[in-house]
Amino acid sequence: MKKNLLFLSAAIAFAMACNKNKNIEVTTYAGSGAIGAVNGKLTEASFSNLMGLAIDSGGNIYVADSRNNMIRKISADGVVSTLAGSGSQGSADGKGVAASFFFPAALTVDAHGVVYVADTHNSLIRKITPDGIVTTLAGRPDAVTKDHPEALVRFDNPYGIAVDRNGNVFVSDWDKDQVKKVSPDGKVSVYAGTGDRGLKDGPAGNASFYLPEGIALDQKGNLYVADTYNNLIRKISPDGIVSTLAGKTKRGSANGKGAAASFSHPDGIAVDKKGNVYVADVGNNKIRKITPDGMVSDYAGTGKRGADNGPAFTATFYRPFGITIDNAGNLFVADYQNNLIRKIGN
Repeated sequence: MKKNLLFLSAAIAFAMACNKNKNIEVTTYAGSGAIGAVNGKLTEASFSNLMGLAIDSGGNIYVADSRNNMIRKISADGVVSTLAGSGSQGSADGKGVAASFFFPAALTVDAHGVVYVADTHNSLIRKITPDGIVTTLAGRPDAVTKDHPEALVRFDNPYGIAVDRNGNVFVSDWDKDQVKKVSPDGKVSVYAGTGDRGLKDGPAGNASFYLPEGIALDQKGNLYVADTYNNLIRKISPDGIVSTLAGKTKRGSANGKGAAASFSHPDGIAVDKKGNVYVADVGNNKIRKITPDGMVSDYAGTGKRGADNGPAFTATFYRPFGITIDNAGNLFVADYQNNLIRKIGN
């Protein structure tokens, strides 16, 4: 009887979530769909396999245009420009196009408009001021193996990045299976993860991950991690306890609560003001929603590959990676294979 009541409760919650999504529309916000690096008005511009997105308090959107090795900016009035990056692979600091990146996969922006970049294939954390001056905050460009004496404070393909109100930068260090913390002065420490691949909850120093990618902070200081190759969404509390919010290790697309739900290569994460977590579920070509108590539902996408706009449950994506949310609750998605930025909102 108790199990039946729990199942009924979950079914009702899911039905309510679906009903709320009926008025949500998916549109193309920016990008022509053609591969390129053209600047200009929203859908006249072009990108090449964009991955990360972030939005500032003024409504400007920043894009990790990964294959172009650039950081692009979309102003609040809808003009796409290049904030930094020459387009050539490199790790040069400098202003605007004098700087270079190597497949930047994620970025975040602080309250002062400073952009922080996970410069993935350089294994660096970069910092860009509002006027486009690029510096290296942490890391070094040469590869470091796990048995290196300085491995604990180096990076190996950082894939996700978030910044708190104090200027501390959190990084998912992909190939080291850890989450690192970079202080404002560039000091690096391990925030969570032993460095051994696995799936273990508990105190941050004893926990384990498997190639984590997207990360995001909520207003209470909880850090959410797309534990990508475990197909899980993990949560790190401010007091350093790692738990599993939702998902199971076996790939799937099931909705439900906690471990009853499943994902397939989850990546980008965004959190709204109410603590709802939105996930770019790459392998399922969907955007998923997780309530604070762990209830997972489909938010947008049929699961089929495509670039169809329209109501959330008839729209299609093709490997959505990055995701961000504005003050009004609209989601913006880096639709990687379509070379588009999609908008999900009322």
